[in-house]
Amino acid sequence: MIGMVTKQMFFDRKPVLGAVDRATRKVLSAFGAFVRTAAKHSIRKRKAVSQPGQPPSSHAGHLRRLIFFGYDPARKSVVIGPTPFRSEVEAPPLLEYGGRARRKDRKSKNVTATYKARPFMGPAFEQEKPKLPALWAGSVK
Repeated sequence: MIGMVTKQMFFDRKPVLGAVDRATRKVLSAFGAFVRTAAKHSIRKRKAVSQPGQPPSSHAGHLRRLIFFGYDPARKSVVIGPTPFRSEVEAPPLLEYGGRARRKDRKSKNVTATYKARPFMGPAFEQEKPKLPALWAGSVK
C-alpha cells in the first residue's frame, strides 16, 4: 500500500518540464504583446514635438510600425522593442534614454546633437507589469 501511495505522488519529470516550457512561452508571449501594444498606443501621430519625458511623437508613423516582440526559447525570455531604422540605427535608443549623437546638419556639416529622453518602452513595461501574475495563474496544466 505504501509503495502505491509513493508512486501516485511521483511525477514524471519530462512531461512536467514540457508543460512549464509551454506555459512560459505562452505567458511571456502574451506579456510581450501587451507591452508592445501599450508602447504603440503611447506614441501619438502628430506634427508637434513631444515634451521631454513624454513618449515621442510619430510624424510619419515609422516608429509605431517598428515595435515588435519575440520569445527567446534559449533564454526563456521575451524581447520587446523597436527595430532600428534603416538610416538611423541609434534613433530608438536616443528616444528612450536620451544622449548625444553625431549627425549632419542642413549644410552637410557634422554636428553633435543632444537629445532629451522621451521614454516609451520603459513606461509601457511598467504599465503592463501588474498583469503578469494573473497571466501566470493556472498557466501550467
